[in-house]
Amino acid sequence: MKNDRTFLERAIEIAGKGIIKGRGPFGAVVTKNGKVIAEAQNEVVLSHDPTAHAEILAIRKAGIVLKTHDLTDCVIYTSCEPCPMCLGAIYWAGIRKVVYASDRSDASAAGFNDSLIYNEIKLDPKDRIITFNKLPGLDGKEIFRKWNDYSDKIPY
Repeated sequence: MKNDRTFLERAIEIAGKGIIKGRGPFGAVVTKNGKVIAEAQNEVVLSHDPTAHAEILAIRKAGIVLKTHDLTDCVIYTSCEPCPMCLGAIYWAGIRKVVYASDRSDASAAGFNDSLIYNEIKLDPKDRIITFNKLPGLDGKEIFRKWNDYSDKIPY
């Protein structure tokens, strides 16, 4: 069985190859039981998709390969500490171990500064720089009542 270092080296290698192809300098590998399930490079610019981070794409591929949304038994290896969006996806996927090479300060020095997002998350929605408007008078809770009453739901 391969070790953490081997998989992390692969994520870094993928990131490096992505740069030459016009992608961002990020790579990710998802493993299960010591085997690679999925790997991906950042594709934000090429796909015109701001959510096409390496971690997100690798998680999507792993879900498809494993035919599940629950990646609890998987490990994700990333060339850099995941940004807030990717961190959220990792939690939603149930992944319980992240191994990374560079950290957010290294990313920031290269022009990928996520500090605004980390700071905004802590704020009450009314205090964020993006306007958040919760409209009164609509029963948005009804959809959750329907979900709770739906007998065939698949929890996630």
